[in-house]
Order: sequence, then C-alpha cells, then structure tokens
Amino acid sequence: MPQPIPSSSHDALRRAVECVGSQAALARLLGIAQPSVWKWLSKGKPLPAEYVLTVEAETGIPKEQLRPDLYRLVTEDPVVIESKGTLR
Repeated sequence: MPQPIPSSSHDALRRAVECVGSQAALARLLGIAQPSVWKWLSKGKPLPAEYVLTVEAETGIPKEQLRPDLYRLVTEDPVVIESKGTLR
C-alpha cells in the first residue's frame, strides 16, 4: 500500500489546483478524469511522476515540492573531482 504523501507535497498539490482554478481544470491539463485528482488529494496519494513536470511548467510550483521523494532540491555547490590520468 502506498504511503501518504508528506504534508508539504500535499500542500504543493493543493496549490497547483488553486493555480489552475479547480480539480477539473488540473485534470483537463493532464488529460485525465477529475476523480483522479480528487483521489490524490483526499486519499493522500502522490502526484504521479508522469505529471510532475507538466504541473511544474503550468503552475510554477517546483518539482522538488510536488514530489520531494523523486526530486531533491540541490542547495550545495557540486563537488568537482579532478582526474590526473586518462580513463581506459
């Protein structure tokens, strides 16, 4: 059984619905039925991965907030590793 999504992800999904106007509007945007959106919200289901980038593009809500289990917010500078030889 899938675990309920963290409240921050749930809040991000609710904000996405508000951004587009309604559950039905979000469903139309994603090409799905409105009851699917209702289920995510009422049952604490995560936004399916295949919709995250579309929702991010249309609402401006970062993917890291919509699905922090899939996308990490990078806050540190990347580590640079220098090579002293050639790879074979």
